[in-house]
Amino acid sequence: MSAYSSDQDLSVTDATGNGVEVDVATNLLNGTVRLSVLWTDEIYLRPDDAERVAHALLRAAEHGRRIAGERDSGPAISTATKLSDPS
Repeated sequence: MSAYSSDQDLSVTDATGNGVEVDVATNLLNGTVRLSVLWTDEIYLRPDDAERVAHALLRAAEHGRRIAGERDSGPAISTATKLSDPS
């Protein structure tokens, strides 16, 4: 089982039609973001697809921040105390 969760809204392939794909994924354990170019070392994107990848990276960054924040903060501890009425 992978610790990474891919952005299901992203479906981008190489502009030259060779089937190369982009994958943006968030590590569910520590919040890091992985950008993968599948099947090759480079990819050529149409402007609209480049924008889709950028948005997927922004979504993954936000998701990663939430995961890292939850991991670093641990369980919430309430500092509020209830005062008794002495009368």
